[in-house]
Amino acid sequence: MDIILLKNYEGLGSAGDIVSVKPGYARNKLIPEGIGLRASKKNLAISIEKKQIEKNRSVREVAAHEKIAKKLSNIEITIEAQVGEEEKMFGSITTIDIQKSLEAKGITVDRSSISLENPIKALGIYHVPIRVTSELSGDVKIYVIKS
Repeated sequence: MDIILLKNYEGLGSAGDIVSVKPGYARNKLIPEGIGLRASKKNLAISIEKKQIEKNRSVREVAAHEKIAKKLSNIEITIEAQVGEEEKMFGSITTIDIQKSLEAKGITVDRSSISLENPIKALGIYHVPIRVTSELSGDVKIYVIKS
């Protein structure tokens, strides 16, 4: 029996593929769980339309993520820190401080997407990558100055 997969299914294929399976497996597992549809002309047309909609949505999503990454790369943040003798900082700059500074600029970012390996413990200029997606990130320039 030919089935059109509606979802990615390990061992069979990805969404939109037409696969041949045993009739019992299709009737008892794939169709009731919404994983597949019987391969007919009508269902094939629906599947092609869903694939096209998904493709358009992913193109729009990628463009939006690239725009956000570019915006993040153009941002510069200044964080003031208290320093003592010999320009030694009290405390450190963490992802929480960076997130608050970005929110003050009007950009909402999840704290876990800020890729700061170690807290900043010295004055200077730093480039901190912020993940937009798993493959895409933008670097934010951070100036740590004494207050």
